[in-house]
Amino acid sequence: MDNEQLTHETRSFVAHQFDDLEQQKEAGTLGMWAFLATEILFFGGMFMAYLVYRFSYPQVFAAASQYMDVVLGGVNTGVLLVSSLTMALAVHAAQEGNRKQIITFLIITMIFGAIFLVIKGVEYHHKFVEHLVPGYNFQYEGAEPGKSEIYFILYFVMTGFHALHLIIGIVVLTVIAIMTARGRFTKEYYTPVEISGLYWHFIDIVWIFLYPLLYLIHVHK
Repeated sequence: MDNEQLTHETRSFVAHQFDDLEQQKEAGTLGMWAFLATEILFFGGMFMAYLVYRFSYPQVFAAASQYMDVVLGGVNTGVLLVSSLTMALAVHAAQEGNRKQIITFLIITMIFGAIFLVIKGVEYHHKFVEHLVPGYNFQYEGAEPGKSEIYFILYFVMTGFHALHLIIGIVVLTVIAIMTARGRFTKEYYTPVEISGLYWHFIDIVWIFLYPLLYLIHVHK
C-alpha cells in the first residue's frame, strides 16, 4: 500500500506530456542547459567587444581600471562564491527532502545576492559622483578621455546586465522558496530547485570573469 501511495504521489508531480519523473527531469535539465548556452552567447558578445577594445587600447584600459574599487569588487566576488555554496546546499537539502533546510539556504542565498547588489549600487554611486558615467557629463582626468569612455561604457553595460540577471535569479529563488513552503517538492521531485541552482552558478561564473577583466587590469599592466 505504501508503494502504491508513493507511486501515486510521484505521478502527481509528472506533467501530462512526460512518461515519468526521470524523463521530466532530463527535459528540464536539457532546457536549462540550452537556455544557458544562449546566455553564454549573449555575454560572449560583450566579452568579445571588451577584448577587441582591450587589445586596441591596452594602456588606456589599464589606466581607466585604476578608478575601479578593487576592495568592493573583491568583497562582491567573495559574496557570490559563498552564495554558490549556499545554493549547492539548498540543492543537497532538496535531494534529502529537507524542506526547512531548502528554504533556509535559499533565503541565505538571496540575502547574499541582495548584498552584492547593494555593494554594486554603492560602486555605481561613486562613479556617478566622480562623473565617470558615460554621457554628456562624463569627466575623465586621465589621458585620452574619449577612448577611456569606451572602458566605462563596457563596465556599466557588462556589470549592469550581470546585475539584472542576478535580480532575475533572486526572483526565481523567491518563487522556488514559496513552492517549497507549499510542499511542491519532495525527495523524489526537486528538479526546479536543481535547475535554478544551475542558473545561479552561471551568474556567479560570469562575475568571476568580470572581476579580473574590469578591476585588475592595472595590476598586471
